[in-house]
Amino acid sequence: MSRILVIEDEAAIRRVLLKILSEENEAYKVFEAEDGSKGLELLKKEDYDLVLCDIKMPKMDGVEVLEAAKKVKPEIPFIMISGHGDLDTAVNTMRLGAFDYISKPPDLNRLLTTVRNALDRKELVVENKILKKKVSKNYEMIGDSDEINSIKEMIEKVAPTDARVLITGSNGTGKELVAHWLHQKSPRSAAPFIEVNCAAIPSELIESELFGHVKGAFTSAVKDRAGKFEAANKGTIFLDEIGDMSLSAQAKVLRALQENKISRVGSDKDIKVDVRVLAATNKDLKKEIEAGKFREDLYHRLAVILIKVPALNDRRNDIPLLIEHFANKIAAEQGNSIKSFSNKAIALLKSYDWTGNVRELRNVVERLIILGGKEVSEDDVKLFASK
Repeated sequence: MSRILVIEDEAAIRRVLLKILSEENEAYKVFEAEDGSKGLELLKKEDYDLVLCDIKMPKMDGVEVLEAAKKVKPEIPFIMISGHGDLDTAVNTMRLGAFDYISKPPDLNRLLTTVRNALDRKELVVENKILKKKVSKNYEMIGDSDEINSIKEMIEKVAPTDARVLITGSNGTGKELVAHWLHQKSPRSAAPFIEVNCAAIPSELIESELFGHVKGAFTSAVKDRAGKFEAANKGTIFLDEIGDMSLSAQAKVLRALQENKISRVGSDKDIKVDVRVLAATNKDLKKEIEAGKFREDLYHRLAVILIKVPALNDRRNDIPLLIEHFANKIAAEQGNSIKSFSNKAIALLKSYDWTGNVRELRNVVERLIILGGKEVSEDDVKLFASK
């Protein structure tokens, strides 16, 4: 059932709109307000899928209603109703976030088409939000230890800013989860999050991957290609394992951070970019600087905020929560019922030396769920997860 609110001070126009919408589709439930002030009051109290709003009204005009409503419920589409002399204003309301406008007297086909399109758009917005929540769950930070809570507090402080963050920690600790959280809790969350694994890209290709190239820049460059920095414009780029980046690529990254400009390989043309940079490494970059393998000036540019992700051995109290989380997730992925772990099984897993950190624990939990009994026992752990 789609809930539609009509805000219109002319009773005759209100009656026409209510009649048209009610007769068009039984799934439309139509509500009315005789002025802007009353309409805004209803909007704050109730949930609606669409608003049809007149522009010229007493007490509060349609532009004021639109601006106020977008602050409290930005996802609701507005169709503005304009008289002949209001067309310029109606066009301007679209810049303020209105979906569309219709003229008085309303044309039947134009009205119904616009309403259907607006409701379809609202449905897509809702679906995208649900999808985004599902995506976010893939990057949950599980744990209630002091170490993890400290990181969560740091993220809450740092995420709303554009400060660059260097995330350090051993392989498998969850550095990428911190990067995702920083992006998702930032004002850039609706923009792209681009990940680059610097260790997985050959050194001769890393500059092209990051900054793009022009046709003919090298043998296989058969056409112009944008790089990751351009793809991340207005969003976030995550340079994972940045300690493995070549010195020549480091120099270009430094320039991008200093000037907010990049140039494609083989081109002298500057391209402006607005990108927040997050980086991660499992290496001691200060030792890499001493060895001449990492630029000190780039380190200081990246390490405005430092976040160290602890090894699993340093937060063993989180292991029961992680086991439960992975068991639930694996059951959902495989379509099976959730398998529990006995207290003795959990205690034994807590005692192990987790050199592979959270990633290793996840693999062991999956193995135990597949090979263990209905309840994973201490004997199952000794048999299938012996360390």
